[in-house]
Amino acid sequence: MVLSQHPVPIASSARIMNCPKPFGNTFFLLFTISFIIFHRSFSTTIQSLSPGSSLSVERYEDSLVSPDGTFSAGFRSVGENAYCFSIWFAKSANSTIVWMANRDQPVNGRLSTLSLQRDGNLVLTDAGRATVWETNTTSTSSIQLNLLNTGNLVLQTSVYGVLWQSFDFPTDTLLPDQHLTRNTRLVSSRSLGNYSSGFYSLYFDNDNVLRLLYDGPSISSVYWPDPGLVTWVAGRTTYDNSRIAAFNLWGYFNSSDALQFFAADFGKGPRRRLTMDYDGNVRLYSLNNKGSWDTSWQAIGISCTIHGICGPYGMCRYATEKRCFCPHGFKEKDPSDSSQGCVPSFNLSCDPLESDFISIPNVDFYGYDFNYTEGLTLEQCKNICLELCSCKAFLYHLDGIGRCYPKTLLLNGYQSPSFSGTMHLRVPKNGAISNGNALREVNLNCSTEAHVELVRNYDKNQENSSVKYVLWFVIAIGGVELVCILAGWWYLYKKDNNSIVLDQGYHLAAATGFKHFSYRELKKATSKFKEEIGRGGGGVVYKGVLSDKRVVAVKRLEGVNQGEAEFFAELSTIGRINHMNLIQMWGFCAEGKHRLLVSEYMEHGSLADNFSPSLTWEKRFEIATGTAKGLAYLHEECLEWVLHCDVKPQNILLDANYQPKVSDFGLSKQRDRRSVDDSNFSRIRGTRGYMAPEWITNLQITSKVDVYSYGIVVIEMVTGQSPIGFHVASGGSESEYEKLVPWVREKMSATPLNIKEIMDPSVDSPYDPSKMEVLIKVALKCVEEEKDSRPTMSQVVEMLLRHENDY
Repeated sequence: MVLSQHPVPIASSARIMNCPKPFGNTFFLLFTISFIIFHRSFSTTIQSLSPGSSLSVERYEDSLVSPDGTFSAGFRSVGENAYCFSIWFAKSANSTIVWMANRDQPVNGRLSTLSLQRDGNLVLTDAGRATVWETNTTSTSSIQLNLLNTGNLVLQTSVYGVLWQSFDFPTDTLLPDQHLTRNTRLVSSRSLGNYSSGFYSLYFDNDNVLRLLYDGPSISSVYWPDPGLVTWVAGRTTYDNSRIAAFNLWGYFNSSDALQFFAADFGKGPRRRLTMDYDGNVRLYSLNNKGSWDTSWQAIGISCTIHGICGPYGMCRYATEKRCFCPHGFKEKDPSDSSQGCVPSFNLSCDPLESDFISIPNVDFYGYDFNYTEGLTLEQCKNICLELCSCKAFLYHLDGIGRCYPKTLLLNGYQSPSFSGTMHLRVPKNGAISNGNALREVNLNCSTEAHVELVRNYDKNQENSSVKYVLWFVIAIGGVELVCILAGWWYLYKKDNNSIVLDQGYHLAAATGFKHFSYRELKKATSKFKEEIGRGGGGVVYKGVLSDKRVVAVKRLEGVNQGEAEFFAELSTIGRINHMNLIQMWGFCAEGKHRLLVSEYMEHGSLADNFSPSLTWEKRFEIATGTAKGLAYLHEECLEWVLHCDVKPQNILLDANYQPKVSDFGLSKQRDRRSVDDSNFSRIRGTRGYMAPEWITNLQITSKVDVYSYGIVVIEMVTGQSPIGFHVASGGSESEYEKLVPWVREKMSATPLNIKEIMDPSVDSPYDPSKMEVLIKVALKCVEEEKDSRPTMSQVVEMLLRHENDY
């Protein structure tokens, strides 16, 4: 084995020789001793492999390292006495693997080696000396195996350059400037702890479009882009047959089929990887300062739409996490593997007289429609299914047309409050199975951690204290040099920073569709910020008219201490948030100290401006439902888990038809779903009266803070009273101060219940008492003191829509 030496810097040697002779000899001796100690302590790291050399699985610590120390390559344990030759991020918390040579054929923990043969072939052999993997290369010139700073493992010759490289053979991960081509694909792992090839892949299809494919044990199907969309509607093109895709160090991805996106933290800096994850989603990750990975982009916003998650007859529903359900009368096939789905506990007859149906609202199954017919009643659609022996269920949409979809196979089930259709599942007509319990949750565990790291203990050699002192002295000298280098780098960085930031802004505008306005343009559009239409903790909002006559709302952000890069990163995320109940962003300005956002103008202003008798009870119910849909999207269906943290009437805007749009969510703090513990978070946003109890007590912040605020808004909308407190008559002419929520709870617990006592007496419009009762009860669930007792926003939507559909 050839170990490349750590050379002594030339500049340092020159300084030593110019010192007075006695001191120079002593210093040189100390430096040499410390160098030997330093080299000995890191003697297992190798920077290149030459012909005739090898890495042994038994020398588990031996590994190739990239010059900057970012990547390592060597044998990694993937199970009991099973190893794969891999490349991994050395500086990530779990040493994340990005490439494997033998992922589907691990080698034995003894006598297995990776050898660079003298003929130029790189060979991985097992304990029985059988060849498990090889590069099939030959070279008559000098050759070396090197791991580059890019994470690319290359066989290089002195004559022909790169003879072989790992970048040409990706497994499940793409690194910056690594190309995905017509001949390569990313294939997921089988599970979180099983690194062998899984069921999901990212590849270029024959029509030149980059797609996601589920290729399961019994069925395969494409699920991204949405197969129900025409290619150009999905934002892709089939007219470029080069079939190549890559992303750069800045986090900009570009594909020949016109797919483009930016990392949420767009900009040069963090290490990134694009991974085909075991759960069927493609995600772009960024390595943070703590060594863990943050998701900065993902292909699928609603994870339940990924094929193969819950298997045949299984239905996926997302609340705080993915859950698989079996219909009533079905049971899980394998509790440890969700992809196996559900199996019926009954035998179904072809006789129409012996069949019945159970109805499951807001559920759809992908594909396998026997046919599609419009203009049918529910009974007519049912009869079509009964006449087909192969019909397992039918989907019916009553949207003014009457759409009927008989189903012969039920795969990839998905339940969502936003889906208006109802699935009617065919069951025996013996009465044992009914609509009373159409769904039953099962413990289908799809993310079991099967990989256990081996514990290895190493004894540290005792070292002489004087030698330690010499080593620390040398490190201190090196530290001074490092400070000088960093100071020079910082000067050059500041010098070029303005041009870099400008480039970021134009890249962002191209990727998101936002217009990059100048400060002068917006100053002119708002007539020097003359007409104020709103004000909040984040800044002041002005009405403006653009040069193309569009009326817009321009918000001047105040107290935003971000640099341009951070501002652009958050705007990049906003650009991918799109929902009918969220305010639409049109452009931005980041010029010097100015930070402005340009969004659509809402004719009726905020909900706070419309607490008047003209806002009918029907409109108030619709506003409550629409607001819940917008928040549910932010919490569960968009790229990042976005907590609004300041839900209040002033941030719920109303368009010309009084449809609600949640605003001011754009620069609210985005949180990783796995880590929400931040002591400073509670001081960032929030308004007195709408803030959840956990903020006041400095408890962990979750999406339930928005649920609480939403509940307060609904109660205020129904009662017309301040959420902080109000005065009520208390016998005679005197009045006393009461808090709103306890007062509403007391009224709702009264027997008999009189809803009218709670409702705003100034609103004199028709209303459905049962509808208002449901709205108040849902709001009271949202404002429970214990956060775990509150529903999720998607559950709120489901409760409101379920009642609306029943009447």
